[in-house]
Amino acid sequence: MAQKIGAGDRRLGAGGGGLGTGERNVVSGDAQLGAGEQELGSEDREPDSGNRGLVIPESPEPSTQRLAPSPQSPAPSSQHPAPSPQSLKRYRMPAEWEPHEATWIGWPHNLTDWPQKFAPIPWVYGEIVRQIVPGEVVRILVNSQAHEEKARRILKRIGVDSSRVEFFRFPTDRGWTRDFGPIFVRRDAPHADVAIARFGFTGWAKYPNWRKDCQVPERVARALCLRMFDAVVRGRRFVLEGGSIDSNGRGTLLTTEECLLDPWTQVRNPGFRREEIAAVFRRYLGVTNVLWLGKGIAGDDTHGHVDDLCRFVGPRTVVLCQEKNPHDANYSPLQENWERIKGLRLEDGSKVEAVPLPMPSPVYLNGQRLPASYANFYISNAAVLVPTFNDPRDRIALGTLADLFHDRPVVGIHAVDLVWGLGTLHCLTQQQPAP
Repeated sequence: MAQKIGAGDRRLGAGGGGLGTGERNVVSGDAQLGAGEQELGSEDREPDSGNRGLVIPESPEPSTQRLAPSPQSPAPSSQHPAPSPQSLKRYRMPAEWEPHEATWIGWPHNLTDWPQKFAPIPWVYGEIVRQIVPGEVVRILVNSQAHEEKARRILKRIGVDSSRVEFFRFPTDRGWTRDFGPIFVRRDAPHADVAIARFGFTGWAKYPNWRKDCQVPERVARALCLRMFDAVVRGRRFVLEGGSIDSNGRGTLLTTEECLLDPWTQVRNPGFRREEIAAVFRRYLGVTNVLWLGKGIAGDDTHGHVDDLCRFVGPRTVVLCQEKNPHDANYSPLQENWERIKGLRLEDGSKVEAVPLPMPSPVYLNGQRLPASYANFYISNAAVLVPTFNDPRDRIALGTLADLFHDRPVVGIHAVDLVWGLGTLHCLTQQQPAP
């Protein structure tokens, strides 16, 4: 998350070109890659702007509306047939608390993500890995052998079991794996397996250097011999970052209007309406119900990622950030989201149980507000890792989450340095569900 041309800017590191060399696959083999997709559209009327969870239509009509321009992730080659509805049937995006096979992270290397504060960042990553490996393998993306050796030295010094770590030499622009990494889907029948729903990534529709990051899902699919379903709509790959969505594993997904529906700012998929986006979620993630919140938090340069705002902690329960200071920039947007959540319904029509999660006091560096949020926690097999900010509210946030997760410990990870990159724990991890 490179800094800093203007307020709120990040991730401006050098290099936005093609793929690097020297990749090494821990697991080799060709993936079964699927590409292409039929056009998905929406009804001709304007979408409802209310705050109800959206039950996804089966066959929305096409829309020809085109709004503000946005960088687009290039569509794949047409040599692979479109995934059929039957081939995608029964796949779903699991909830984060369901069993993992592994966690993916990208070892940090882009100095401009943390200007003048990069030195402690690899050690923070090391601590994250140390907390995860008791419960699952950690798969680490590195750019080269030298990059891998640096990571290994840190992990060895802090006592990480090397047998629980695998390195993949897949070049990246930066390390925010949640947003560019593969989004995994799972099915239980006719036999249990895991595949990749392959979405596009365009640097949050803001930054120019994203092309290496964008290639990571294909590389992972090939390395692990996984099927990959390419979300191509209207001849282009649909752009979706993992931090913009959150799933309860039962068919309901959380997202925000600010990130996915704003027609002018950081537009990922120009011209797509609410119903069209929901239809993509249905097809590729097994989602039947979308809960649309409004705006995200101050300081978030992704323009409204839900993983800094509201998260599922159980099939029927979310934590939603709450700001009690009426003079704070987050107060009004979060109040509005609290009003919305009261009217939202889950996939079975029941109400969402919402638990307040405090916001830390504002965190600034060089006059820039940073997106400090306890909602950016990561649920691993072994523990729930929660960012902390040397704040009296750290204790309240940790206690709130400990009351909600009874099957694993809740562990605080110091994130004051990390958040200078404009992201914390959830932003840098991506779970791979167990088959």
